[in-house]
Amino acid sequence: MSVTPARARALALGFEGASERPHFDRTALRTPRKTFATLAGDGTDINLMFDPDLRDFFCEQDPVAFAPVPGGWGRMGITRCDLAAVDEATLVSALKAAHALAAPRPKVPGAR
Repeated sequence: MSVTPARARALALGFEGASERPHFDRTALRTPRKTFATLAGDGTDINLMFDPDLRDFFCEQDPVAFAPVPGGWGRMGITRCDLAAVDEATLVSALKAAHALAAPRPKVPGAR
């Protein structure tokens, strides 16, 4: 019931437009618009860029695997996922939700 760091990375990069780049001691997983997750350099966890509602949902559903990042980042919705405690289906669901929040916004016809 764990996900390896390599598998978590592969899952995240499987979303449309996803790419990676260095981010301090982590790897940022991004859409063309913004980061949706960061993978720890030591592979222990992945932080998901949720809004507060998604943070609360995942933390309530699986409090062993998910927890708010301490401090202000966590209050904004950033959520730590312990890769040793999460199953793949749950991680895919969480990544999908974070990716959707970071996806490019559709262009409005006639807007500049």
